[in-house]
Amino acid sequence: MTTQSEWRATGRRKTAVASVRLHPGTGTFLVNQRSLDDYFPEITQRLAVYKPLEISEALKKFDFEARVRGGGLCGQAEALSLALSRALVRWQPEVRPKLKGASLLTRDPRMKERKKSGQPGARKRFQFSKR
Repeated sequence: MTTQSEWRATGRRKTAVASVRLHPGTGTFLVNQRSLDDYFPEITQRLAVYKPLEISEALKKFDFEARVRGGGLCGQAEALSLALSRALVRWQPEVRPKLKGASLLTRDPRMKERKKSGQPGARKRFQFSKR
């Protein structure tokens, strides 16, 4: 374990960006100056955030403050999960294989495809009429 007092990392998913500051503590989690349970009402979103902490067995060892912006709540939760995973790897490089095995260090590149001009949507075409 390193002697550094805090670790920072950034995670992205779709258009959501999360920056996290991890420091030793008792398990207090703040997201945009609100508690984690208050910010993410869905249990699945909270589980996505807790997953890297549970895998690295660091759930009650740290406090984190996160700033998330852009996207929706699901994208923000996944961006926060990636940011936490990256911060935990900076804290202790030995947890990297566990987090990598759970696919928590992989950035999901899928994004919404842009709408093209002359079409009603990204892939949809106007109806073709032969006559």
